[in-house]
Amino acid sequence: MGKAGESWDDEYDIVVAGSGAGAMAGALAAASAGLRTAVLEKTGVLGGTSAYSGSAIWLPGTRVQERAGIGDSTEGARAYLRALIGDGNAAHREAFLETAPELVEFLEKDPAIEFEFQAFPDYYDAPGRLAMGRSFVPLPLPAERLGDLAGLVRPPVDRDRAGRGHSASRPLVQGRALIGRLLLAITATGNGAVRTRTALTGLLTENGQVTGVTAATASGPVRLRARRGVLLAAGGFESSAALRQERGVPGAAGWTMAPDGANTGDAITAATAVGASTGLLDQAWFCPGVLTPDGLPAFTLGLRGGLIVDGSGRRFANESLPYDQMGRRLAAADGPFHLVFDARSEGLPAISVPPVRLAEQVASGTWIQAGTLEELAARTGLPAAALTATVERFNGFAEKGVDEDFHRGEDPYDLFFSGGRSCLAAVAEPPFYAAEIVLSDLGTKGGLRTDPDGRVLDTAGGPIPGLYAAGNTSASFTGPVYPGPGIPIGSAMAFAYRAVQDMRRSNT
Repeated sequence: MGKAGESWDDEYDIVVAGSGAGAMAGALAAASAGLRTAVLEKTGVLGGTSAYSGSAIWLPGTRVQERAGIGDSTEGARAYLRALIGDGNAAHREAFLETAPELVEFLEKDPAIEFEFQAFPDYYDAPGRLAMGRSFVPLPLPAERLGDLAGLVRPPVDRDRAGRGHSASRPLVQGRALIGRLLLAITATGNGAVRTRTALTGLLTENGQVTGVTAATASGPVRLRARRGVLLAAGGFESSAALRQERGVPGAAGWTMAPDGANTGDAITAATAVGASTGLLDQAWFCPGVLTPDGLPAFTLGLRGGLIVDGSGRRFANESLPYDQMGRRLAAADGPFHLVFDARSEGLPAISVPPVRLAEQVASGTWIQAGTLEELAARTGLPAAALTATVERFNGFAEKGVDEDFHRGEDPYDLFFSGGRSCLAAVAEPPFYAAEIVLSDLGTKGGLRTDPDGRVLDTAGGPIPGLYAAGNTSASFTGPVYPGPGIPIGSAMAFAYRAVQDMRRSNT
């Protein structure tokens, strides 16, 4: 916290902290309106966890879904959200639904931004659900369109973790395509300045209003004025072991999918120092993660074979559940956890990000290989009798095609990744494998409390003038629920866009 004073190192209309999908969408909305805008990124590349993502965007009732003819509507999405999260956040829900079509129309007016529908089921069996989903993705972006800007976009997770950068011969896809397209659009306005290796350290206030920020750079601290406001969209605090422990977030900082050096809660800390209130601080967007040889997790979803057992050697959930729901089952159970599968899978019977390779995993000792289930139990420390009985019972379900214990394979989501075939496949052909599974996450989802225009609220419930938040820096309007693919990105973009519209209406 600090006073604005009279000395500024630079002045902008809007300062955006963060460079994920929400931050970049907000920056584009500001820069397109002729407002001088700064994007501050703590690390050396843009995109945060958004760049690692599959870039599904859950913004319902837009012209993208209309073009695809999938029968989506704002009314259907409203019914779905109401069934899942009730009416406690009705104002935020309605703001989100109202903004989605407007935001997509605004984005697609820019020649740099192109979207297409991609089937991916909504995550809950509830009124308003679409079995093939309502999310969409950006089209791949040829690297040559970005030119020298390509190096500013965070590489794919496997290359980024290895420090290898982008593959120059390949287009940017998924999350990288989204960040790259937003970067192209911002740059074309002539009003956007991207400042990497610029870490937010505090907020400056004058007469109770946020008027700028302090930040750390390689050349020393800077003070940046924000005439209209500051938008905090810098992720959550999932990479901070201390904050996770303090706030009771399950999992571990070392198991998050956040990029190295990012998402340590700096923006939330800066805002609470000027009186901001918080909510949902014990919540995250959870997922299973399979451990890799470097000790980091690979986000795991779409399980189409094998079974997951807890420390007792028994199943405890439908393993094909949507990843946040399966993550919450992991959080409630006792580990260690192992995904047990056999030779017919020819590798992990699931999708992992980054991709994992069986030979490398076995050679490193990360995955256990054995000729019998008894040997597998001995090498993993699992009770042999329990494990063999569990697999035998599961194989019986696979033969009948009905999971009597956890109903795996009965929901459209369960079957989506197996191409409609049964996801109950017997584990019977040696060698057998055990891959350690941990509780990972795609980020925390608790943070600053905001109103439907993204204005940060103080502890008395009123807005703090000049301060806005979106994405995982804010408390999600969906509470502990993860309704469908891409709602973290979609809601971040929608509320960042609304925040900028409010700043544009401001006379400061």
